[in-house]
Amino acid sequence: MPNSENRILTTHAGSLPRPKELAEMLGRKSRHEPVDEAALEQMTAQSTTRVIARQLECGIDIGNNGEQARESFFTYVQHRMSGFSGKSQRPFMSDLIRYPGYLAFMGRDVARMQVDLMHAPQATGDIRYTGLDAVKKECADFRRALDEQKSHFVEPFLTAASPGIVAAAMLNAHYPSIREYVMALGAAFKTEYATIVNSGFVLQIDAPDLAMERHTSFAGKPIKDFLDFVDAVIGAINSAIAGLPKDKIRLHVCWGNYEGPHTDDVPLDEIIEHIYRAEVSALLLSMANPRHQHDYHSLEKHRLPAGMKLIVGAIDSTTNYVEHPEVVADRIERAARAIGDPRRVMAGTDCGFDTSAGFGLVAEDLVWEKLRALSDGAAIASRRLFG
Repeated sequence: MPNSENRILTTHAGSLPRPKELAEMLGRKSRHEPVDEAALEQMTAQSTTRVIARQLECGIDIGNNGEQARESFFTYVQHRMSGFSGKSQRPFMSDLIRYPGYLAFMGRDVARMQVDLMHAPQATGDIRYTGLDAVKKECADFRRALDEQKSHFVEPFLTAASPGIVAAAMLNAHYPSIREYVMALGAAFKTEYATIVNSGFVLQIDAPDLAMERHTSFAGKPIKDFLDFVDAVIGAINSAIAGLPKDKIRLHVCWGNYEGPHTDDVPLDEIIEHIYRAEVSALLLSMANPRHQHDYHSLEKHRLPAGMKLIVGAIDSTTNYVEHPEVVADRIERAARAIGDPRRVMAGTDCGFDTSAGFGLVAEDLVWEKLRALSDGAAIASRRLFG
């Protein structure tokens, strides 16, 4: 991954709005209902080309395929791994349970979901990666769509789920322990991770589990239990990416991509040193939403490891407010001061804009406005930081 040598580079967290028809079709596939595969492939290709062009128009330097081919950022693995069946009963986030009035209010948004993330299939057998053809096709389709563009990204990336979010949301009904389940998932993901990197893309591992599970799977339990889980996930990730070029891998950590109170979020101070153990070249952190705008202080106290970059979340992916470019610039500059070197800082979004098909919380036309504000804010910060 390039440094921000003369200007702050821009990127985002991965998922971008899908057309309603595509979201509905992906929802049916997620539920194992019949779909017209040829129509799905054509719609996916058209939408992928569209979101690549829109990213380039908005000034995004490091962009992706918007996850247009996937039903969600993690349940897609049910189509690429064996060992899943039935339904999980995922615990609800503790901050939502704490405020039942908000939980009822949120129900209006949940009704739009095409993919049921709370009742995903569970592990009922040995986990094996069977989706090599699928990930190769996604990489090839992305490369083809990139080649059709008149302009190009500084560098393209593709996302993949972490072993931890799958283990937390697609519950274990087979392995003797959660640690063994996580390690089995890590071994399976090794194929997907390597295929993405060997296809010439930066790999982003999406790991909201490294923060969000404190107030979900581990709500009310000792912090040590959660940190043991974090360490197990980091170990599984490091094993899965061993031998791959470190500078082609980045890690995304967040506290859940939902607009809510987030009063039970684990402080970054309590997890950051554990996350730093990941053998990756960049860390994308949520730092734009009202609950985590202060987290640059953690980066002042816990210095970013040598050779690691920060992708600062400078755009909130859960609100339809369009950030002023000056606000974006301020967020970038605070992070750069905390790190001590603006060349090690990029600007991004807190999370994706359509992490589950049809469940975007931001109107599509405002997504592009937010990405333009990100680019404009990065330009302002660049002038101030680099002259």
